[in-house]
Amino acid sequence: MRPTLLNPLFAEIETLPGVGPRLAKLFQRLAGPRVVDLCWHLPSGLIDRRYRPFVAEAEPGRVATLTLVVDEHLPGRSPRQPYRVRAHDSSGTIELVYFHAKGDWLAKLLPRGETRVVSGKLEAFGGQPQMAHPDYVAKPGDDDLPAVEAVYPLTAGLQPKVVWKAARAAVARAPDLPEWQDPAWLKRRGWSGWRAALETAHAPDDEAALSALAPARQRLAYDELLANQLALALVRRRQRHSRGRAIRGDGRLARRVQEALPFALTASQQAALEEIRADMAEPVKMLRLLQGDVGSGKTVVALLAMLNAVECGAQAVLMAPTEILARQHLATIRPLAEAAGLEVLLLTGREKGRNRAAILERLSSGAASLAVGTHALFQDDVGFADLALAVVDEQHRFGVHQRLQLSAKGGGADVLVMTATPIPRTLELTAYGDMDVSRLTGKPAGRKPVDTRTIPLERLEQVIEAAGRAIVAGGKVFWVCPLVEESETSDQAAAEERFRVLDQRFPGKVALVHGRLKGTEKDAAMAAFAEGPADILVATTVIEVGVDVPAATVMVIEQAERFGLAQLHQLRGRIGRGDKPGTCLLLYKGPLGETARERLKVLRETDDGFRIAEKDLELRGAGELLGTRQSGLPEFRLADIAVHGELLAAARDDVRLILDRDPELAGARGQALRVLLYLFERDQAIRYLRSG
Repeated sequence: MRPTLLNPLFAEIETLPGVGPRLAKLFQRLAGPRVVDLCWHLPSGLIDRRYRPFVAEAEPGRVATLTLVVDEHLPGRSPRQPYRVRAHDSSGTIELVYFHAKGDWLAKLLPRGETRVVSGKLEAFGGQPQMAHPDYVAKPGDDDLPAVEAVYPLTAGLQPKVVWKAARAAVARAPDLPEWQDPAWLKRRGWSGWRAALETAHAPDDEAALSALAPARQRLAYDELLANQLALALVRRRQRHSRGRAIRGDGRLARRVQEALPFALTASQQAALEEIRADMAEPVKMLRLLQGDVGSGKTVVALLAMLNAVECGAQAVLMAPTEILARQHLATIRPLAEAAGLEVLLLTGREKGRNRAAILERLSSGAASLAVGTHALFQDDVGFADLALAVVDEQHRFGVHQRLQLSAKGGGADVLVMTATPIPRTLELTAYGDMDVSRLTGKPAGRKPVDTRTIPLERLEQVIEAAGRAIVAGGKVFWVCPLVEESETSDQAAAEERFRVLDQRFPGKVALVHGRLKGTEKDAAMAAFAEGPADILVATTVIEVGVDVPAATVMVIEQAERFGLAQLHQLRGRIGRGDKPGTCLLLYKGPLGETARERLKVLRETDDGFRIAEKDLELRGAGELLGTRQSGLPEFRLADIAVHGELLAAARDDVRLILDRDPELAGARGQALRVLLYLFERDQAIRYLRSG
């Protein structure tokens, strides 16, 4: 149960003064549905109203706060003309200018002969000072006028003043919470208590206070990181204490597969396999992440781990996030498994009726020991005779919750998750702190380097000609179109338009794949490209992971400046998989911004996925790195991993100490830390405490 002292923060946002049902919908879009969401919505700028000159000394271009006596109202001769209000102080006269304003409203706001405090941006017009649409007009002594006003990120339909008032009201609701931080650490950092830090972060008095490194913001970011690391540590401990089973294969099937491989395993593949086998031999559940760059040979390592389970008479499955990827894995695994005398079943959402029933029967009876599929593998009606290992691919699409659900399916099943997206060390801690990590650093023998070039979009015609030459030489071409806006339709439109142009040039040789196609249509297009008549595949980023066409030698990426570095690297990894070297052409639309130029430069210089991932984190920040919205990565509201990496390491160390001293969080600090977990909605972790 959430502690009652947090109730004011977890109340609906509509409970704030001035926020009715209509505004509540907008606030929900802006920050979230509850009061606490607005507390985490920090200012991005400020307006300083402390400049209070006399009219004669006022500098144009600055925000000023003036005390004026209203002289006269001068309505425009027509509705198109501005309404002017003339006012003065002891040094001179100024005009307040309004467009499309009602005269009776202005007469009440600025009564003739009365004194008003007016704040807004000063301008000069015809040598005379004026202020258009002042932000504030108040009676002298009214305290509604802030000396420094915080400016918040907005959404369409919300006015700055409305957000400012609501945020102030949200912060005022924050209760005094028990201190969960170590007092010596707070003192060393010079940080205040939680509530004081929240108030300070929402009331910046200069530009420095808006920085992620300002003390108040650092304190709040550290709280969030501590909650993240503590939750992961509790999940990990639960995992460690969950009974597993010792799996020790005799290596007979693995040897047959290794003999069938065209290359010997790389040193890092061998090392990763040894780590996985050592984990599987322990009587506790394995939860290990296998990270490897595009084409580093993860699937082979996964298969050898799966065979370790099969050698003990148990079953193993590999789950992928999409059907394209599941079929790709099947294509890699099936011939190798057959060399070991094993069949591999495929189960996706497309298997229906008798076919599906037959597959389910073979899995539940234990007649089949290996299966590959999508989420369909973990639906309620899918049972296993003896599942010992579940391998999950493209882990960043699944969160911690799905990992827990997954390992529950097989009772004591070990879980190996893999990703082809190299993850920077700092991000690894926030997303996978509950897991052990193996990294594949080398590339298998036989991988050809890819020549990467940047070309302006104006030279599109030359690129089309180059694609034609590649086809004549027996190669195939990927042509990737950008996501033009945040909508699938424009994404689809760009791909369809490019398909039309290329299909006219190379009739019958171009296939098209985008997100709106049905599974069967996608498969048909992919098959036409991989084995059939199509030599060019026009696609959106659905081909980013797992598509393996050894004949593909050219990758064209249109408007490459719109893509993230990690994504560009993933796409480039689709070529150079056969016996011919690959060429990656990054078409860009100028003029390029500094970040885009840096991104393309890094891609030209290196193909080291881990170096690219670190650079991507530096350039974009963690929020966008793996497309947080569709991934299982934690979405931080206050912490920025690119800036707060040092705080993350400190939080991890702190959690180790905390759980060594008070493993059940039963002491005074432990109880306060439970409040912290509820505050940042990491409640699930609390269930793993015996007394929770």
